[in-house]
Amino acid sequence: MTISELLMLGAAGIFAGILAGLLGIGGGTVLVPLLVALNYAPVQAVATSGLSIVITAISGSIQNWRMGYLSLSQVAGIGFPAVITAQIGAYLAGIFPPYLLLLTFGLLLWLNIYLIEVRKHLTAKQKAELEPGELGGQAGQEENAQLPITNHELPNNSNIIFHPTFAKIATGSAAGLLAGLFGVGGGVIMVPLQILLLGESIKTAIQTSLGVIVITAISATAGHAARGNVLWVVGLILGGGGLLGAQVSTRFLPRLPDRIVSLAFRSFLAVLSIYVFWQAWQKFSNG
Repeated sequence: MTISELLMLGAAGIFAGILAGLLGIGGGTVLVPLLVALNYAPVQAVATSGLSIVITAISGSIQNWRMGYLSLSQVAGIGFPAVITAQIGAYLAGIFPPYLLLLTFGLLLWLNIYLIEVRKHLTAKQKAELEPGELGGQAGQEENAQLPITNHELPNNSNIIFHPTFAKIATGSAAGLLAGLFGVGGGVIMVPLQILLLGESIKTAIQTSLGVIVITAISATAGHAARGNVLWVVGLILGGGGLLGAQVSTRFLPRLPDRIVSLAFRSFLAVLSIYVFWQAWQKFSNG
């Protein structure tokens, strides 16, 4: 492994850790395409990303717990079903053709862009309900002016009728499947589902998501390790960078305006999805 590759892996780990603490995701959306670009097999990229996510999520969750922002009971309720479905995802990742795995991952990135937009709408609704005085003035008009008018309004949290146990099982199951299949922590689906099904605030959803990711990533990594897919040295390098990045983001980056962070991340996912689709085409053509 060259020095330039070591530096690239470390920088990618730091960036993934920043995203983990800021958005409640594991960082696999960054790490998997990078490892594929470095000519690792897609299933190795997925498995090694999972190892890095274990380290990153533990780092961010410990920091959230120290600051009193983490509910261990909520994490356990969502994380238990995720452990089971993560094994299913790890098994499927090993039998899918490489091009199909990349193609599906690209589609997941597009889904992420949509879910982040949903999260933006829900956050705006929560602010409008909790701070009507502030949003009733010019600031509120500017906020609402940016939201498109549609015929399908998102429901208020107070009107969502789901049994909490069912909501936790559904959220954890979806997150675990994604963790094993794509090497992501599952936060990209957990955060919106917690808001939609459990009626949680955006900050609580992100903090809980990062805690659950510890469980899903450990389960997924164990499944891949049993099949010999994990590149341990690479994963530890990425995880070391992620540990540092998560410490930074959980302490400082949440102070940034949500609008700027959301726009930057959605733009990043859009560019990343194009690259992943190109890689999928290359694998399909050469296969």
